[in-house]
Amino acid sequence: MLDIQFIRDHADEVKESQRRRGESVELVDEVLASDAQRRTALKEFEDARARQKAMGKQVAQAGAEEKAVLIAQTKELAGQVSQFKEEADKTSAEYTKAIWQLSNLVEPEAPEGGEDDYVVVKKVGKIRDFAAEGFEPKDHLTLGEGVAGIDMRRGAKVSGSRFYFLRGAVARLQIAMLTMAVDQAEAEGFTLAITPTLVRPEVMAGTGFLNSHADEIYRLREPDDQYLVGTSEVALAGMHENEILDLSNGPLKYTGWSSCYRREAGAAGKDTSGIIRVHQFDKVEMFVYCKQEDSRAMHRKLLAMEEEMLAKVDVPYRTIDTAAGDLGASAARKFDNEAWVPTQGRYRELTSTSNCTEYQARRLNIRERLEDGTTRPVATLNGTLATTRWLVAIMENHQNADGSITIPQAMRPYMGGREVIEPTKWEA
Repeated sequence: MLDIQFIRDHADEVKESQRRRGESVELVDEVLASDAQRRTALKEFEDARARQKAMGKQVAQAGAEEKAVLIAQTKELAGQVSQFKEEADKTSAEYTKAIWQLSNLVEPEAPEGGEDDYVVVKKVGKIRDFAAEGFEPKDHLTLGEGVAGIDMRRGAKVSGSRFYFLRGAVARLQIAMLTMAVDQAEAEGFTLAITPTLVRPEVMAGTGFLNSHADEIYRLREPDDQYLVGTSEVALAGMHENEILDLSNGPLKYTGWSSCYRREAGAAGKDTSGIIRVHQFDKVEMFVYCKQEDSRAMHRKLLAMEEEMLAKVDVPYRTIDTAAGDLGASAARKFDNEAWVPTQGRYRELTSTSNCTEYQARRLNIRERLEDGTTRPVATLNGTLATTRWLVAIMENHQNADGSITIPQAMRPYMGGREVIEPTKWEA
């Protein structure tokens, strides 16, 4: 949520942000109009309440004859107060609905355009020439089946399409990757948190995921009315809802480990083979609460940590600056790291990191106390350190001609010293 005073003072700037996102510019005027109606209705209610209180004192001090007249007037005024309150509540609800539809203010440096208008910041690593090595690379599913590690057929049998079993060495590879991510985060002062995967609607809405991405989220309706999270960012943001934080000693930094769930409703027919687009996956997510003025520097820090993890798994990747029209509602700026997938001949997203500035904190009422005793909203940021999809890039980029997979050097201590995942026959 944006600061209403900022919207009043900088309406044109907010409109420009909405334009760059490809979202409603007119919504800004609707917010301002509903704000004016809300303030007018609230003043009328407060004025009527003040008259009602004053008349109550007069009644207490009046004589018998005057008291009867005043009591009749008090009853009439009570009816007016009730009407004013009803109007104040109505206009307040309309205002809240309108302002919660506004997305975060885009940072000026974010590129113009939509999904295909990102800017490549850099490319890292050398792409393997499999032809020069004398063999055709296999895709991750073929590799996973060859080492008895990915079972899509039985996943679909148990849970439906886009579910899977990870088994044996591939399952261990995922745990190794996630544990390595946690170790790296803890070395940087992050606190590990195993988070809930079901959250209240208020928390899901507070993070901004019920705007344009609402159709991607699983919802458990009556009698529960809860949402399954698509990232531990949601639970970590909600953890300090309605709290005042102490940031005097630096930012609060968490690393969330959780299973995540996405309906992939907008991805019909895309990546239906393998584990690139699935309904359930595991992820290690960074989440930071910091001072407003520190958010940009922290954003760069999270990006650097993601790149450090990618270097450990030794896959070629590129970093892109996401265009304004492709940002989620909460993000003011977002960088993605995309790894090279040999069998697709293109880069695919593995990580993203977003600076959400004060947007989520205002919606969830998370503040810090300043030296003068006042409070203000904090800034929140998030970034992915590892997720199931990373297996795709690791397996394809480290495959061998015989179908085996070489384990990246940095991951071997987490695999019990194992260096290679060999082809394996299914036991059943």
